[in-house]
Amino acid sequence: MTGDGDLGLDEVLGAAEDAAPVESVDVVASNLEKRFSATDVSFLFVDLLGQEVVRLPRAGRAGQPRDRADRFDLVGSVYDRVLRSQRLHQEDDGEGGCRLVAPVTNRGDCLGVLEMVVPEADDAVREAVSETAHALAYIVVTDRRFTDLYHWGRRTTEVSLAAEIQHQLLPTAPCCEAAQFTLACGLVPADDIGGDTYDYALDQNLLHLSITDAMGHDTDSALLATLTVNALRGARRAGHSILEQAYTAHRAITARTRGLITGQLLRVRLDTGACELVNAGHPWPLRLRGARVEEVAVEVNMPFGVPAPVTYQVQQLRLEPGDRLMLLTDGMCERAAASVDLAAIMHATRAEHPREVVRALTSAVFDACGGSLPDDATTMVLDWHGSRRGQRRTSAGSDT
Repeated sequence: MTGDGDLGLDEVLGAAEDAAPVESVDVVASNLEKRFSATDVSFLFVDLLGQEVVRLPRAGRAGQPRDRADRFDLVGSVYDRVLRSQRLHQEDDGEGGCRLVAPVTNRGDCLGVLEMVVPEADDAVREAVSETAHALAYIVVTDRRFTDLYHWGRRTTEVSLAAEIQHQLLPTAPCCEAAQFTLACGLVPADDIGGDTYDYALDQNLLHLSITDAMGHDTDSALLATLTVNALRGARRAGHSILEQAYTAHRAITARTRGLITGQLLRVRLDTGACELVNAGHPWPLRLRGARVEEVAVEVNMPFGVPAPVTYQVQQLRLEPGDRLMLLTDGMCERAAASVDLAAIMHATRAEHPREVVRALTSAVFDACGGSLPDDATTMVLDWHGSRRGQRRTSAGSDT
């Protein structure tokens, strides 16, 4: 089904790079149309809330109004099953062809799905489509630096100024997979948030994690979060210890503004699972070990920005292979959210990928608050596989 003059995977990557950033997805679509006589080729984004998928218009339909883009419920759909399983889905299209839906994912970050109809789909076609979808993930991750198109594709609600500021503070990917660990993060609501942030960074020997909650709401809390996150990043990137990172954030706040921000900093050694932790007035983590979920009782120091002499201490933890650690902000466990049994959800989802755990946790809090959260609800879920090298874990379960 492939002609001699048609583009292969290596060539389509090169062609996508040569195209304008807003047209690179179209290059992939055209490649699939030529190679496999595919029709109805499209890329669908997962929105910021994780509730819908939005079809990205082809360049030829660039004039299509954004508010008229095709949108579909994600939960319970075939797209949901594909993203959960991270496996290609195939079904008859009802007209003699085969509908294929493949996950577009980069290191655990589910960007969306690639969908098309082909006349027939043997093993070679399915493998090629899966590889193309994986390549598309790298193309989107690269090109979204240059255009707002891919940011628009994830927004199905109006975003406030505070939310705009804070989303720019977050890592570009809410999920990261490696041989030693899998990490997933989530923050709700996504359209009008009030002070929470999370951050992570990976180097050769260490995984750095932080979760913070700026007191207050609207742009004041967003600006306070901006100051804190960048103080932490600057100290981290300068190679400072986790203790010095904490003091740097505290000094940055007290020197420039009046405000308080709670936070929890972790640094995990990839070769041993040994953790250093600093808790600045923040809720305790939860840990799933075996079949038991329990709070990790740590010493709680003063929040960053307290206008008084403060002392931060580094505490030691050790992760064992199979451990799941959850970091959270108080929006996950206070007021209406207090009715949510976080430990029970962690136990019930123990076989799921961390990104599904995050979705279950934040959805439960969102529902408990009637869809109107009085405070941000943020969580980070870390699965520790152990100090090993080799194949990273990409899914939990399969699409049957």
